[in-house]
Amino acid sequence: MGVRATSAGVPKVLNLDTLVRLRHSLRAPSGAGALRRLTVPEGMHAPLGCDAVSMPARFGPLLMPRLPRVGCVYADASQWWWLVPADSDVSLDWPAPTHYATGAIIPGTPALPLPDLIHKPDSTLPYTAPIPLYLALCRVTGTTPVWSRSVRA
Repeated sequence: MGVRATSAGVPKVLNLDTLVRLRHSLRAPSGAGALRRLTVPEGMHAPLGCDAVSMPARFGPLLMPRLPRVGCVYADASQWWWLVPADSDVSLDWPAPTHYATGAIIPGTPALPLPDLIHKPDSTLPYTAPIPLYLALCRVTGTTPVWSRSVRA
């Protein structure tokens, strides 16, 4: 199922994946020279694209043992950043005080150093699975997962 759009008289079908990518491109910061982006370590590849989820550093050690597989994790004095596949925010409200970073672009001025890589998995994929990460974050923050919340009429 898709939405039809036309470009120069040629119909195009836009599916949900295309619409999500368009939404993300609209909110991604511009000015590629001024971006602070977490990079995938050498020898690893990210076939699904890369986003990041950050949280206060105090939650990091609580999450590690709760996850079946931990991907690349970056840290500085105040935040831990977890690489997840692109679009891992679709239909998820990540619990406060987390921050979802499309394109693994992290806030701050370019002069600030990037967080250090503190965990690298044995495989060539840099990802932490987003659903187990989301559930573990909900658990440690006392947040009800979005699909378990009551619906109001």
